[in-house]
Amino acid sequence: MQISIDHHTCIGSGQCVLTAPDVFIQDDDGYSELVPEGAATAVPHQVHEAALACPVQAITLGDGPPG
Repeated sequence: MQISIDHHTCIGSGQCVLTAPDVFIQDDDGYSELVPEGAATAVPHQVHEAALACPVQAITLGDGPPG
């Protein structure tokens, strides 16, 4: 699963972190970023829920390999 975060759109609400804490973390400024290797070990249903929970739709998912 490919997961990307548009860092220009992210407002740091943290909904992705609450929904999929094994995949998303917040940086020192409060914006979302991927946990290292998080995409490789992600539970697809949980990641889809996190993308839907993002209030500004900053998370994009793809079917390809992580990276």
